[in-house]
Amino acid sequence: MTKVYFTKRNDQVMVATATAQAEFGPLNATTLATACAWAEAHGPLTGGILVDYPPVQADLAVQQFIEERLNIPVVAGTGDEDAALAARAQELAWTIEYWGYQPGKPEYAAESLLTVGNGFMGLRGTLPGMTCSDDTYPATYLAGLYDEAASQVAGERVVNEDFVNAPDAQGLRLEVASAHFTFTPETVQDLYRRLDLRTGELTATATITVGLTHWQVVWRKSASLSDWHRYGLQMTLTPLDYTGPVTITAGIDGDVENYNVARYRDLNRRHMRVVAQRDADGQIAQWATTRQAGDQVMQTASLRGPFTAAPTVTQTATAITQHATLTVQVGQPVTVEKLVYVARVLPDGDPDAAWAAPVTFTSYAEQQQASAAAWAELWPTMGLMVGGDLWSQKLLNLHTYHLVVSASPLANPTLDASVTARGLHGEAYRGHIFWDELFVLPFYITHFPATAKALLMYRYRRLTAAITAAEAVGEAGAMYPWQSGRDGSEQSQRLHLNPLTGEWGEDHSRLQRHVNLAIAYNVWSYCHVSGDEAFMVDHGAEMLLAIAKFWVHKAELDPATGRETIRGVMGPDEFHEAYPGATTGGMQDNAYTNVMVAWLLGQLTDLQTQLTPTQYAAAAAKAGFTAADHTRAIALQHRLQLTIAPDGVIAQYAGYFDLKTLDLDAYRAKYGDIHRMDRILAAEGQSADDYQVAKQADTLMLFYVLAKPQVDALLADLGYQLPTDYVARNLRYYLARTVHGSTLSRVVHAHLAELIGERALADELYQAALSSDYHDIQGGTTAEGIHAGVMGATLWVAQSAFAGLDLTGEQPALAPRLPDRWQSLGFQFTWRGVVFRVQLTPTQLTVSADQPAELTVNGEPVTVGPISQTIPV
Repeated sequence: MTKVYFTKRNDQVMVATATAQAEFGPLNATTLATACAWAEAHGPLTGGILVDYPPVQADLAVQQFIEERLNIPVVAGTGDEDAALAARAQELAWTIEYWGYQPGKPEYAAESLLTVGNGFMGLRGTLPGMTCSDDTYPATYLAGLYDEAASQVAGERVVNEDFVNAPDAQGLRLEVASAHFTFTPETVQDLYRRLDLRTGELTATATITVGLTHWQVVWRKSASLSDWHRYGLQMTLTPLDYTGPVTITAGIDGDVENYNVARYRDLNRRHMRVVAQRDADGQIAQWATTRQAGDQVMQTASLRGPFTAAPTVTQTATAITQHATLTVQVGQPVTVEKLVYVARVLPDGDPDAAWAAPVTFTSYAEQQQASAAAWAELWPTMGLMVGGDLWSQKLLNLHTYHLVVSASPLANPTLDASVTARGLHGEAYRGHIFWDELFVLPFYITHFPATAKALLMYRYRRLTAAITAAEAVGEAGAMYPWQSGRDGSEQSQRLHLNPLTGEWGEDHSRLQRHVNLAIAYNVWSYCHVSGDEAFMVDHGAEMLLAIAKFWVHKAELDPATGRETIRGVMGPDEFHEAYPGATTGGMQDNAYTNVMVAWLLGQLTDLQTQLTPTQYAAAAAKAGFTAADHTRAIALQHRLQLTIAPDGVIAQYAGYFDLKTLDLDAYRAKYGDIHRMDRILAAEGQSADDYQVAKQADTLMLFYVLAKPQVDALLADLGYQLPTDYVARNLRYYLARTVHGSTLSRVVHAHLAELIGERALADELYQAALSSDYHDIQGGTTAEGIHAGVMGATLWVAQSAFAGLDLTGEQPALAPRLPDRWQSLGFQFTWRGVVFRVQLTPTQLTVSADQPAELTVNGEPVTVGPISQTIPV
């Protein structure tokens, strides 16, 4: 292992190790990439040393570039290099950093990943002075805050329910001699932003220009994890060439709109209406309400600083602002801060009581200290510790952080909300809740069971809406919506406007009834892993039975085969909405759906043994699940229909093998990015319905959700015999037809690749999934919010695929298969009240528990307790 030195001499890049050196061209991204490739070939490397480089180059952060290319820490070549590299490795693993300012989509994406939050609120990672525009987008999101608005689009009246951008209380601006600071590439130099994942604090530094004056500025921003109604902003100003008075303005602006997603901007974007404002006791406050739903958002703010007099206040119909003056001396820093309290009151609540309640503020430092302490308590519980791969460690930390921002163990047990597909970070998918819960729930189930329960209660409270939705279309039982928001009604559009063609087409995405199965699986998994029998008795059993009733009535006998068939559904793939030339949407016998239905119906027998007869009867009565339904369910689970080729490839749905194939390589050569192949085909006058092309994993999802022995048993019980290598055959078949149009796709394929021993492929796909938001691999979608599903999935696959953690049996099981690039993996998980701690290396497994407990390792029983056991692997 060796260090590599990057030297800038006469504007040329020189690279050297202890045994070799080379000279490259002038400093630019291409030259650095070539230099990094040379260095990698002369590794393995422990770290990089920069010689004669300034900390930040114009438009090129050299340090970050090398670190990401070589997966090593990089420092300036001064002092104790080894100590500096060790410190930088820690910093690199626990921070997200951005150098410079690129307005537009790159900035929007940075703001998503720099979001601070606590499960109740999310504040996009903007800085004071940034305003709503195509360049930057400050936004405040509150869990569960939705509102409907109608729009006229291309001749159609469209009603959308949106995740609302709440009134903006983040304003904190500087004014010098009547010149207001505005955030532009011309007024901001050397911008550096750093989000500390350990503490949830965003820090930024820059040199700014205000009128004819110049300033060094440090901004800090944090949403309190310990008191989730609070957040704070701090600004430290050092004048570089000015002495005299300055004005600080800090307001609450109710004149906000939803502007995050460009393709939604032609729609009605106004959702908030200011009701009242108040100036009292040195604080300002605003009360606003959503226009249609009537939810109220109440915010109180306090401005602090060494002001020459108490702040004055101005008001308009939609904003209230404090103005304060202070005197600065050139070269002397001065600090001001703004603390904000946010409350949400439902329409049936008492806003007057909330309005009258006094708010006490401490200081930014005290508030952040308490929040950091709360983060410090969580990290040992939830963190995945990877040795030997700094890049994976960094991104696993990033994903863990953003899941807590999206739903935290402190706030969410008090909320009626679930995790949206884009977290509390952006407005894509209108902030709705999809089947992504299937990918994020394992994180909460294994670390924060009370949070998982709260997320499932969001679904239970909307069970009646799901039953009503089924009745409205002639179905029975519970039919949960593909897109859920405020009240659990279906929020998927009936029509979809193709942005490439400008034409409307019927949108069948609501036919993804497998969301029902995701919810059922999450209920079962939570109860199975947590051991929460009371939840199953009071809520879970009713949900499982209501969902089972839907499928019992949805399936119908196929006289030609004597098997049961399920028609009119879409699978997870999403590209296939109907058969070629069909006038109605939906497919027949989607394999993932049918096998998961068989799994669900099989759980009913276990449910009867888990509950007392009285408990089961009560749950069945509430769900409307009759004795006839039960009899049919038992028969149905054994004879659902699949289409399976002689080589063991399971058809995605009936008729899939009859579709035409596509030359995806030719389309890549023509278009480059083909992840939305459905839109490309539509623009060519064709349809994805006609081709064997998939957006994401569909049939293969079975092996992500269920353990392979479970799938084997289900297929055998359905009467299908498959080759022993059928999983590998299916992976290769579908991987060749999948364009990974969803960030979830690669991580599912990675799980399967690891399952069949294709370790290089598993590593390639997993690393791409890990980087999907950080590198914004879908061409700008991170600008619209994080992808919570893939973040949860990468955390789970690290445990399920690489540590071989299986929690589907009656004991935890481990079957380690650590990636070659990882030297170790450590984590803990909770199983029925027992906390297990796992430390894995390529040669041994060390495991302990906080009380005596049993598990299996590579199929062998092991008893553990507070004293750890080390087992060769």
